[in-house]
Amino acid sequence: MSIKLGMEAKLYYCAAGIGGTPSWTELTNVKNVTLGLQKGEADVTTRANNGWKASVGTLKEGSIEFEMVWDTEDAGFGAIKDAYMNGTAIGLAVMDGAVDAAGSQGLWADCSIIDFSREEPLEEALSVKVTAKPTYSTNAPQWKTVAGS
Repeated sequence: MSIKLGMEAKLYYCAAGIGGTPSWTELTNVKNVTLGLQKGEADVTTRANNGWKASVGTLKEGSIEFEMVWDTEDAGFGAIKDAYMNGTAIGLAVMDGAVDAAGSQGLWADCSIIDFSREEPLEEALSVKVTAKPTYSTNAPQWKTVAGS
């Protein structure tokens, strides 16, 4: 059995989006990344279900939530902030390892930064909580597994 630790996972951005061959840059100023994957559901209950409600999954939904230290000199921080402030899409890859390592897998999506909330605790560094969600794009979100070499 192979396990991975959270600290081995990687989050990347590509200002140009996920189309073609993206040029990924690792976001190293992040902590507590959460990749939320859900589906909508449709009720398909019939009388044949013997009193049980039946459901089937419909459209997939995704969200990427993470925290960053408020560092205005960090290029990754700037890219995320600019995507939020300018309302532009940014490509994100949420991987369980390096984006080019055989066997690594995760979600690739052009995203809209939906939440960019700054926290100012008295005894900690300024930080920002970020939420990104797949957005309207010619590039559909996709689950990527890096092929072996």
